[in-house]
Amino acid sequence: MLTDRIQFTSERDADIFASVPAKSAVFLLRGEDSTAEPYVSKTANLRRRLQRLLGPVEERTKKLNLRDRVRWIEYSATGSDFESGFLLYRVLRENFPKTYSKRLRFRFAPLVKLHLENEYPRASVTTRLGRLTGPALYYGPFVSRVAAEKFMNDSLDFFKMRRCVDDLHPDPKFPGCIYSEMKMCLAPCFKGCNDDEYAAEVERVQTYFESGGESLLRQFSEERDSASANLAFEDAAGFHARIEKLKPVLSQFSEIVRRVDRLSALIIQPSHVSGSISLFRADAGRLSGPVAFNIQAAEHAKSQSMEGRVQEILESFPAATFKSALETMEHLAILRRWYYRGSRIGEIFLVDQKGDLQMRRVVRGISRVYRGEKPDPAALPPTC
Repeated sequence: MLTDRIQFTSERDADIFASVPAKSAVFLLRGEDSTAEPYVSKTANLRRRLQRLLGPVEERTKKLNLRDRVRWIEYSATGSDFESGFLLYRVLRENFPKTYSKRLRFRFAPLVKLHLENEYPRASVTTRLGRLTGPALYYGPFVSRVAAEKFMNDSLDFFKMRRCVDDLHPDPKFPGCIYSEMKMCLAPCFKGCNDDEYAAEVERVQTYFESGGESLLRQFSEERDSASANLAFEDAAGFHARIEKLKPVLSQFSEIVRRVDRLSALIIQPSHVSGSISLFRADAGRLSGPVAFNIQAAEHAKSQSMEGRVQEILESFPAATFKSALETMEHLAILRRWYYRGSRIGEIFLVDQKGDLQMRRVVRGISRVYRGEKPDPAALPPTC
C-alpha cells in the first residue's frame, strides 16, 4: 500500500532526510517492536515533517519527537489532498481496524432513503446504509442533513406519498392527519386509496428521484402544452405555476446526487509523477485507484487517440472489492467531503443514464487538471 520503505538511524539522519521528497505524502513510522502501534499521518511536505519528528531533540520543547523510537519509515508520495485522504484512510483501516473511524472523525453522508421494504413505502433522511441489494433505495450524497431534508420535503409536496413514520394498519375509522386533510396524501392509513393507487404514486416518486426531477418537469411541461393547445389557458397557467415552483427545488439537486447503487464516476486528480495525472473510479459509491495516466503516449500507443487511451485504461482499472455497507458509507463520506469543498482540486465526471462517460468532456477535464486550470463552472456543486 505504501510504496517506499527506509531504515532510520540517528547517525544517518541528514542523508535520510535528504533522500525523501519535499512533497505531499502519507507516511508511517515503526519501531523495532512489530507489535507496537505505528505512527500514521499525512503531510504537505514529507521531508520537513520527518525533520520535525525525527530530528535532534530541542531543549525546553513539548513538540512530539520520535527519534529514539523509530526504526522504519514507510511512505507514498501523493499528488493531491483527495489522494492523500483516501490513502490515509486505507492505511489507518489496515493498521487500526477498531479505531480508524474515530481517528478520521468520519461524518457519514446524508442520504434520502426510500423504504420500499415497507408495505406502504415512505421516504426519510439517513446516514446509514442497509444492503444495497435489498429492497430499500438510497439517494445521495447531500452536502448536509438539512439540505437532504429540505430537498426531500420540498419534493414530496408535489406528490401524495405519506410522510408519517409509523407502520400502517389501515382502518376506515382512523381520522387521518393534516396531510390527508390538505389532500397532500392518498391516506392509506384509513383506506383513502387502494394499494395499486398508492404503489403507482410511490413509483412516480422513485422515477422523480432517479431522473433528478426531470420526469416531473417533463410531465408538467407536457400537460401545460396540451392544455394550451386545447385553449384551456387557465389550466395551462396552473401547470406553468407548478413548473416555476418546481425549478427552485431541482436547483438543490447536485449532479452527484444519484441512486447510490448507480453512482459511478471517474475522478481526475493531479499526480506527483511528472507528466501524469491520477485517475480514480467510483462504482456504486465505492472508490478505487489511483491509476497513473501519462499525458504523453508511449511509443506503441502514439497512433491511438487520447479518448481511446483513456477508455483502454478504464477497462483495465482494478475492481474494488467490499465486504460491508459500512465500507461503502466511508467511501461516500470521503467523496462527499471532497466534492462539496469550496476550493475543490480535480474534476469528476459521472456516467450518463446508459452507464457511459462523455469521453470528450473527460479529455478536456484531464487537460485542465494537468495544467492546473480551474474546473468547468458547470461541474461545480451549488452553493448552500
